[in-house]
Amino acid sequence: MNHLINETSPYLLQHAHNPVDWYPWGNEALDKAKKENKIILVSIGYAACHWCHVMERESFENEETAKFMNEHFINIKIDREERPDLDHIYMDAVQAISGSGGWPLNVFLTPEKKPFYGGTYFPPVQAYNRSSWVEVLQGLAQAWREKKHEIEAQAENLTAYLTQSNNIGQVANTAINIPIHELFTKAHCHTIYENSLKNADKEWGGFGNAPKFPQTFTIQYLLQYYYFTGTQDALQQALLSIDKMLQGGIYDHVAGGLARYSTDREWLAPHFEKMLYDNALLIIILCDAFQITNDKKYEQAIRKTIAFVKEELLQEGGGFYAALDADSEGVEGKYYVWQKTEIETILGSDAAIFCEYYNVTTKGNWEETNILRILVPIDEFAKRKGIDQNEFEKTIGASLQKLKQVRSKRIKPLLDDKSILSWNALMLTAISKAAAVLQDEDYKQIAEKNYQFILTNFKKKDSELQHTFKNGIAKYPAFLDDYAYLIEACISVYEITFDTRYLTDAQNWCKYVIDNFSDEENMYFFFTNKMQDDIIVRKKEIYDGAVPSGNAVMAINLFKLSVIFDTTDWRKRSVDMLAGILPTALKYPTSFGVWGRFLLLQVAGLQEISIVGQNFLSLNQKISIACIPNKLTMCSFVDNNDFPMLAYRFRENQTLAYLCHDYSCAAPFDSADELMIAVRTENKFNR
Repeated sequence: MNHLINETSPYLLQHAHNPVDWYPWGNEALDKAKKENKIILVSIGYAACHWCHVMERESFENEETAKFMNEHFINIKIDREERPDLDHIYMDAVQAISGSGGWPLNVFLTPEKKPFYGGTYFPPVQAYNRSSWVEVLQGLAQAWREKKHEIEAQAENLTAYLTQSNNIGQVANTAINIPIHELFTKAHCHTIYENSLKNADKEWGGFGNAPKFPQTFTIQYLLQYYYFTGTQDALQQALLSIDKMLQGGIYDHVAGGLARYSTDREWLAPHFEKMLYDNALLIIILCDAFQITNDKKYEQAIRKTIAFVKEELLQEGGGFYAALDADSEGVEGKYYVWQKTEIETILGSDAAIFCEYYNVTTKGNWEETNILRILVPIDEFAKRKGIDQNEFEKTIGASLQKLKQVRSKRIKPLLDDKSILSWNALMLTAISKAAAVLQDEDYKQIAEKNYQFILTNFKKKDSELQHTFKNGIAKYPAFLDDYAYLIEACISVYEITFDTRYLTDAQNWCKYVIDNFSDEENMYFFFTNKMQDDIIVRKKEIYDGAVPSGNAVMAINLFKLSVIFDTTDWRKRSVDMLAGILPTALKYPTSFGVWGRFLLLQVAGLQEISIVGQNFLSLNQKISIACIPNKLTMCSFVDNNDFPMLAYRFRENQTLAYLCHDYSCAAPFDSADELMIAVRTENKFNR
């Protein structure tokens, strides 16, 4: 037993019985490294990581290897989901050293926490053109004894590089005294669209080659770009990407839920871990797709994905768990794959048509087993077979239920049962959006309960929040993403409840972020708060990764809240942030999808919709269902002079809708249809 036994992270607890004397990140281990003048090994992973499990079995459970590690190194295990700040810093270091990154992440530091060497997975013996783990350990131990000064110099240079590279892609204030219509243009939006499509896979959807990630931010940009411009190719690529993912093995056809990424171009074979954040981001783009197309298959996908989240990741108190592992019984994907004979036994006479539809063969489509995937869409398949589509859908639905019952008796993948604030907030936004788009009261209740869970369990004092929660314990000061996503979620929950406390909470957290995360030298925000002192660099995350850029989300938050509370300095800062990042976003749009959406909002103009009167709910219903990416809606039974959008607008025995933009308002409307016509007319892309 090592020093991890009292941790709450499932990932750290997986390593608590390794013969390696692991420590959690903290003063005990860091002070010991200084006292004993030893290299610090930091090994970073997460509970659902397949190759993390492999390296543990091969190396960290090996007694001889562990003995050498304990003798020569101070060994620290980090859950990247608990400490994304440390993961970002040391991932950047390893990418600078080796040109690539990933998990497990193994990085070696001087006793002053400065990195000098690292990599990802190391095999137990030389393989895959990689040195063995033992060779790496022996070489570094010897170098520390014989060339310590060279290592320290290398660590200093690398740390200086990390500090300097923190500002790459950020331009100084360029928005001063330049009108918005000149600063952000339709041409900029077209450039982002054109450059995004250069990397698009026109056959299988998505962007780039294997490994292929969902890239929901780019898909959402294309959907909204289509809304504003009517460009069919943008819609086609966005829907192709969504359809191919939903048809592929990356999506769980039996029970719903999206895996983290596909190992191949065709979305067939994922790493089977299911993360809360991926499914939140999927729900959001499915809502956009449904609003634009009104195609029922997207509504079905929304409901199936939320059903998976409710069944597997929603805890009794209203919070969401983090993830499901890729492995079960030590085998990746074992819980999810099928033999044809097994399906034939379960489905009987329906097996043949089911197997043909889901690409199930005797030989198997992946490692001698079958991952369910659809190669021909259901309408086309039914037409080819000359069968009624509705009846076939019923057969498929019943067959999937039978498979689900059988699968539920298998040994399930490990549940990562910690809750992460930022991921909960992303799902809160997604559930709130689904509640609005589908007018679903159950989803609304899930959202309200989740928000209460967040307030109850993540709040430390005043506006200070914590990052993780498990077993009654909240840990680690919240990061920029936690606050940014929660502020965004507050606005989303307001738009399904019209309870203004969500907006005042958002305002308070926004003030906290400005006070504690701002970089005094430019307009962007650090990932960590100013009181955190156990990191060597305060990073600023500007581009989208697996989750949205916290800075991009904060820029949109500042802009919307500046309208809600009439705070011009917040509006200016948000515009400056976008202006500063725009040159980089134009060149590399698939890494700046959220910034791209903010650009569309600036060019199209914000549609400020205020509905005041006793019947505001029925009037708002059409607004909620419709696709209006650039809207901000506030509703009230009566005047509310605390909010400019709701002040002095009540008329006795009337419910009126007001449409404003750029500090001017149209005459009020008393019907949703008239309002919708005006909304479409005011799209600046049409001018």
